[in-house]
Amino acid sequence: MNKTLVIGAAFVDVLMDVPNLPTTGEDVSGKLRANIVGGSAFNVYGAIKYAEQDVDLFVPIGKGHYADLVSKDMVKKSIKPLLKVDGADNGWDISFVEPDGERSFLTVNGIEQLWQPDWFKKINISDYDAFYISGYEMEDEKAARVILDALDKRESSAVVLFDASPRIEYISDETIQRLYDNHVIIHCNEDEIDHLVPGVSSLELKCRQLFEKTHSPVILTLGKQGAYLCEGKYSQMIRSINVKVVNTLGAGDTFCGGFLAGLSQDMSVQEAVQEGNEIAGLVVGQDSGSLLDR
Repeated sequence: MNKTLVIGAAFVDVLMDVPNLPTTGEDVSGKLRANIVGGSAFNVYGAIKYAEQDVDLFVPIGKGHYADLVSKDMVKKSIKPLLKVDGADNGWDISFVEPDGERSFLTVNGIEQLWQPDWFKKINISDYDAFYISGYEMEDEKAARVILDALDKRESSAVVLFDASPRIEYISDETIQRLYDNHVIIHCNEDEIDHLVPGVSSLELKCRQLFEKTHSPVILTLGKQGAYLCEGKYSQMIRSINVKVVNTLGAGDTFCGGFLAGLSQDMSVQEAVQEGNEIAGLVVGQDSGSLLDR
């Protein structure tokens, strides 16, 4: 594989350190850490660029305050904007970071939920050998349909990595089935796989049941333990490297970028998972969720 297209969103992450998440009616003091241009696709792109592989970032840049922040940051990082559009501002979120590095989000959606068929006329789908899509963009049925219709025009040998995302429970059954029918490689964590395969206690069996639906590799990331890879009858645990965790923001995204970078270098799926583990280990050791800031 030679070139990857990362489809998704460019968000502004407002990082806020908190001692704990507030309960209903509680007043918790926080400390503003930084405003960072991020979003899953942005972080995936950063990981692939860090690995020095060929990649394009296909994220809508709208009109408004947060869109301006995204545009300025992309100029600063020498990222070519492929999709400048009208209709809304870019989305943003507050990321509450607890002392152990765990994070929770409050998100305000924007232009990234308003995908239009004409947007894909700005690129040639057949130029790409691999694609990244996120559950965040699959949540809105119209947006999901637009993106998946475009991906139907890809080359038959091109692969699609679907990153389930914490919003997996809000994706319609119809969209999930279409993803399965597209033979996507699924990346998810333990919470996300529970929504895809409910009522099954064994992680191995959950992954195998997903494989039977997609006939493509299933990758389950397990934090410090590493990643569990299932390719049907063959499965294995691929251990992560030991690192000091500063912030888990962008860890899953960066894993996906590292995995796709590995495939771009003609690594086996197992080797690409290890590459994802190693590159994700870099991002959890820094404040930012993107290796573009490294």
